[in-house]
Amino acid sequence: MPALTLDALLRSLKKSAPPAPRSGALDPAYLLYGDEDVLKDEAIRALLDAGVPEGRDFNVDTRYAPDLTPESFHALVNTPPMLAERRAVVIRGVEQLGKRKTKFREGLIGYLAAPNPSTLLVLVVTAGEDADAELVRHTTPVLLAPLSAERVPRWIQHQATRLGLTLEPDAVALLLDSVGSDLGVLARELEKLAALTGETRPATAADVTGLVGVRRGETVYDLVDAALQRQAARAAQLVEPVLEQAGMNGVRIVSLLGTHLVGMAVARAERDRGTVLRHLVATRPYGLRNYKEEAAHWCEWSAYWTAPELSGALRAALAADTALKTATVSDDRGIVTQLVLGFAAPKRDAA
Repeated sequence: MPALTLDALLRSLKKSAPPAPRSGALDPAYLLYGDEDVLKDEAIRALLDAGVPEGRDFNVDTRYAPDLTPESFHALVNTPPMLAERRAVVIRGVEQLGKRKTKFREGLIGYLAAPNPSTLLVLVVTAGEDADAELVRHTTPVLLAPLSAERVPRWIQHQATRLGLTLEPDAVALLLDSVGSDLGVLARELEKLAALTGETRPATAADVTGLVGVRRGETVYDLVDAALQRQAARAAQLVEPVLEQAGMNGVRIVSLLGTHLVGMAVARAERDRGTVLRHLVATRPYGLRNYKEEAAHWCEWSAYWTAPELSGALRAALAADTALKTATVSDDRGIVTQLVLGFAAPKRDAA
């Protein structure tokens, strides 16, 4: 069957909520895979809420595939639930089973052909790993891919509601500008904000500044905006405060600059064709802000560059990325500063 999205999974699980019969919409085995581990945890939480709403201390087991034997696996999935309709077994790292005909893998495939109706089995594939095609065929597969940039603000609000947190609009905007679309980092920062404000008051942009250490006007996107508008001095001034932010490093900054440079190169090449926005929005590279807004920026900024200058900037970004990843003594500040200073407009254009 085609893989479900998280939205489709959640819709199906609503049918299993009381007063509807809980067994009605739940399948016996799910396979969660894709590159967004945070959404896998969300899917697991939703499956457990639907399948084992009570008595989880006795009726939920989580294991790692490499630690299991055929005997221990069958003991887990065939143990009757205790004072409940169903029990659940979550097995992580199933990609480590490989495609070899091991006894455990053969036993798992055999079990999936006739699963225990009183056990909800959830198999989880680690991000960056491919799902086993045979397991996909024998389970209900759920693909958890990174969210589009447009959906991240909604996800933030959803997580905030779950944590009992209220966010002012400025706080959401600053959080997105400082952290980007990394759901793992966003989840940690939201937990900090919830611990700080609780349900007593909304979290403000000042709270984000205090916890994340990012001031308005000093985010990585402010650096990128300045660099690609060829405001090299301003971009260079931002390198140090941006690098001091939690989870930030030179590789991330250069990768973001490189992605924007590619978008600008496309915009520069197709500037006069009237199709650039459509093409750029269709590309939808991951890790950026709202795609239509970013594409509009590329169209605007491409006016500051010639095609040869963009080619040279891309080569410089590649060289900086290589230096950051291979240098024995890392100098992120010096490498990134040198790169953005090189984006300055030639004197003949600046006059």
